[in-house]
Amino acid sequence: MSDANPATPENQGTEPAAAPDFDTMTRDIADVPAVEVITTVAVHLMSSAAVNLGLAEEGDQHKDLDEARKLITALAGLVTASATEISNFHAGPLRDGLKSLQLAFREASVVADEPGQGPGEKYTGPVFG
Repeated sequence: MSDANPATPENQGTEPAAAPDFDTMTRDIADVPAVEVITTVAVHLMSSAAVNLGLAEEGDQHKDLDEARKLITALAGLVTASATEISNFHAGPLRDGLKSLQLAFREASVVADEPGQGPGEKYTGPVFG
């Protein structure tokens, strides 16, 4: 009697994963309004940028200003491009969060960027505190 799946530490107690139901997943994402997708992505970018700026609970352990710069620039592009599509009601708080991150980046940097050269400032213009 041969066992096709012998009990080993790697597969012991595991069951084969069910295949994802792509039809249901597609219908589910189609039901989500665009403004919700945009704001959710923006919040994820903000959160990740904050962690990379060292603003998380364990601060300096996760600090990476190069990564923060990329995330802030992506956030600025998203917020700027989508602002007219998602209304001021949604865009206003995103702009405020973006500005806070841009200022936090300036504060965390050892060498300050020239005005207009900071992360995302090519989309937002120079940011002043």
